[in-house]
Amino acid sequence: MSQTKNVYALPFNKKDLIKAISHPKAHFAHLSNAIDFILPLGTKVLASKAGKVIDIKVDSNKGGFEPKYNDMKFVNYLTIKHSNKEYSQYVHLKHNGSLVKIGDKVKQGQPIALSGNTGFTTAPHLHFHIFKFVKTGIGWETLKIKFKEKVFVDKTDNPVPKKFNKTLKELERVRKSLK
Repeated sequence: MSQTKNVYALPFNKKDLIKAISHPKAHFAHLSNAIDFILPLGTKVLASKAGKVIDIKVDSNKGGFEPKYNDMKFVNYLTIKHSNKEYSQYVHLKHNGSLVKIGDKVKQGQPIALSGNTGFTTAPHLHFHIFKFVKTGIGWETLKIKFKEKVFVDKTDNPVPKKFNKTLKELERVRKSLK
């Protein structure tokens, strides 16, 4: 498992954090080091490290916990390129929730977006990961993040309510397709 060379700040003000989780049934394979930060809808998302904005998609206003939302057309995100060939990605952003544009150079701690609930999601949160490009089928992998601050990330595989079984079957289908 690879770890970041850079050290990152939390991508929000710590007072806004409700909980940090990384459920193994949702974060596996190329997303195994991703973290979901449960935040109130519309929370300011901050650049976790200085860099250059290279990709933004904030045109979706739809999301939910149904398999149909597991499609890139529904999810909003923003990507920043950092030193050491590392990239941070901020996912499930609010519709039209970008506060920057492609090509902008951002400073660590600068507001860059608003948290949302778009794409395949159960509740408003910020899916966050650091990745690097690799020569695999998917083309990239997440890195274990070195944070400046301590943050507890719940990685337990707690039982899932029956109503989510259909979605978990879809996640398992996606997992198998990546192998």
